[in-house]
Amino acid sequence: MSFWHNLPKPIIGLAPMDGVTDPAFRQIVATHGGPDVVFTEFTNVNDIVQNRQMGWDGLRYSEGERPIVAQIYGKDPRRFYQAAHVIGELGFDGLDINMGCPSKSVASSGCGAALIRTPELALEIMAAAKQGLQDWATGQDLWEVGLKPSVIETVHGMNRVRMGIPNALSRGPIPMSVKTRLGYDDNVITEWSASLIQGAPEVISIHGRTLEQMYRGSADWDAITQVSGLIRKHKILVLGNGDVRSLREAASRIQTSGVDGVLIGRAALGNPWIFNENECFRKAIEHGSEIPDKPALALAQRFRMIINHAKLFELQNDLARFPRMRKHLGWYCSGFPHAAAMRVRMVRTTCAEDVQAVLQEYWVQQGFSEPMALAG
Repeated sequence: MSFWHNLPKPIIGLAPMDGVTDPAFRQIVATHGGPDVVFTEFTNVNDIVQNRQMGWDGLRYSEGERPIVAQIYGKDPRRFYQAAHVIGELGFDGLDINMGCPSKSVASSGCGAALIRTPELALEIMAAAKQGLQDWATGQDLWEVGLKPSVIETVHGMNRVRMGIPNALSRGPIPMSVKTRLGYDDNVITEWSASLIQGAPEVISIHGRTLEQMYRGSADWDAITQVSGLIRKHKILVLGNGDVRSLREAASRIQTSGVDGVLIGRAALGNPWIFNENECFRKAIEHGSEIPDKPALALAQRFRMIINHAKLFELQNDLARFPRMRKHLGWYCSGFPHAAAMRVRMVRTTCAEDVQAVLQEYWVQQGFSEPMALAG
């Protein structure tokens, strides 16, 4: 039995988000919130197999993020077979196939949500990924599947950084899951989910919009409800996704749709502690009681988290990449006096020291007596 079936129910996880769920953000979320499961950003299987740097950035992780699932995308079953070996060797708890990305650049290449239009190819990809995971688990080495020596060296190097040894600690079954949408142009989730069921994934996560909608309008949870029972009859877990803005809303969605849990995405932006009430949430669900309002995080705690996040990002990346951190800094700036003005300054910072200086100045301007208490 995979880790999925040992998770507490209902499951509350961090959704994969391109350009957002990078290693630093995931580590902050795991440390301060503790979701039941974490997904990486999606990684192109071609980037993995061709040993491109962009293919490795999102696959770095820390042991504290477990259980952690690597999300990959592409359209070549052979590449998925090879990439599955890499995911196994890197020690991930699961492999998730992205069949829902609405990006035009991704979909136009036949990947992501475009696979909804090619169900036969989608099933080939799922079969190849599952076979790759199985062959790795039973002892097949990376070099046996035609991976470049440079790819193998990179994998071993990442393992050494994370745990001091080049190879995975052990080999065993790794579950395959799928994340998708309701359809491409129109809602075809009933027919599409019937196709996915044939691939026998452990989990199907459904975002309640079509590709055409992108992130516009409201997520259609009625459509998710419509197919959740059918999928679960096949012993496949169902996770819903889309417009879950709080644990209270998560409870409502779970109770009315029959899903096994939800993935929270945009509600975690600037709010990585959203998951730290998961146990209280489950008890309220079990007893049918109201989900309590979570007390607001003290401003000093919020500021310390911002500084720690910035420092962690800087530690994990070249300073030239710090502009990628700015979106997170902007998301943190809400819900307190003059947050908008601070946001303007935050998106101009170039390092963690700049971030701390902005926060220290605000602290002094607001009349707090101990500005250095922000350092943490």
